[in-house]
Amino acid sequence: MLKSLVAGLFAMVSLAVAEEKPRDTRLFELRTYHAEPGKLDALLTRFRDHTCKLFEKHGMTNVGYWVPAENKDNLLVYLLAYPDRAARDAAWKGFLGDEDWKKAAAASEVNGKLVGKIDELYLNATDFSAEFPPNLSGGNERLFELRTYTTTPGKLPNLHKRFREHTTELFAKHGITNGPYFQLVAGQPAADDTLVYILAHKDAAAAEKSWNDFRADPIWVAAKKASEDAAGGSLTVPDGVKSVFLKPVNFSPLN
Repeated sequence: MLKSLVAGLFAMVSLAVAEEKPRDTRLFELRTYHAEPGKLDALLTRFRDHTCKLFEKHGMTNVGYWVPAENKDNLLVYLLAYPDRAARDAAWKGFLGDEDWKKAAAASEVNGKLVGKIDELYLNATDFSAEFPPNLSGGNERLFELRTYTTTPGKLPNLHKRFREHTTELFAKHGITNGPYFQLVAGQPAADDTLVYILAHKDAAAAEKSWNDFRADPIWVAAKKASEDAAGGSLTVPDGVKSVFLKPVNFSPLN
């Protein structure tokens, strides 16, 4: 009887290990384009008609494209993936040297450049990162949320532990869809103290309800307190949590 029980438990553990999803080891790049005044529509048209296809041609993976729900700064935010940094650099070299890109860029900028500034973040997925499930809402676009946490010095592992063991599960419990969770690649400012992640909600009302329910959940309250007690204080610096709600553009693979 005991042997049978042990054998059964061993089989269950083996199956769980076999079915465990391997960690995503790709390099991700989160890029934010600051469009020149009045040029955002032209920039989106260039991406839709030319840029995304040329990215794919040169081995880049288009993950998602968004604009902020309140876009007073004329931003385009998008996420690409590559096998590694060498592949990234080779892909961009090929893209920027592509005659089709040069022609598309020149044609789109006849009346002036489209982009004033570009911000780049290089990211690796954490071991608790997820992929967004397909949008099954009948074609209605989801509302995405880009969140950035800045931790107190040395506390990023503590924050990862809290997300891994509590936060992501509680998000799902309260109707928040977990997406990718990232740590910055070493060598960038605040790489040792920053968590970047993306969530999805049905809409703004659903997001507000989910966040209110999550924050009031006694399991979350207890988990937050326990993590801070163990770390000797807050895991994030004052005003260290930033959130931007994003709407997918009509050519985004994620909607």
